[in-house]
Amino acid sequence: MAILNILKEDKNISELRKKSRPVEKINKRIITLLDDMYETLQEAGGVGLAAPQVGVLRRVAIIEIDEGELIEMINPEIIQRNGEQEEIEGCLSSPGKYAETIRPMTVTISYTDRNGEKKEKSGTELLARAFCHELDHLDGVLCFDNAKRILSKEEIEEMRKNEEEND
Repeated sequence: MAILNILKEDKNISELRKKSRPVEKINKRIITLLDDMYETLQEAGGVGLAAPQVGVLRRVAIIEIDEGELIEMINPEIIQRNGEQEEIEGCLSSPGKYAETIRPMTVTISYTDRNGEKKEKSGTELLARAFCHELDHLDGVLCFDNAKRILSKEEIEEMRKNEEEND
């Protein structure tokens, strides 16, 4: 396994804007990509990672909200959205930048796993946001594109200060 380079918005915006192609066949290259993306996600300390963020234009994404509960998605699609939530969102491709976003409260996706099995999974709150965030990356959309607003540097500093006090 290898830690991959995460493309950054400030230097690689044109790459991050490209739409990913579907995976036609789950082969060794796709399995290695999933393994490398997981190692990269662990190193970066994030919640999710999409293949375009590591320079691979394939419809592959991973999410790990709770340690040990990795969701590996090949050719994922949102099949249902319900409700609404408003939260602060960040992105591994835009370190230090945060936005207030409006996302569905509950999302159901369909996808194929690494073994070629078709699956469906529903998530609420953070998992629903993560599904939307990572699937947006597969279409070249960043969370800041449709943000309600981008947080100011002062708001981010206050947010970090509050996090430190709560730890």
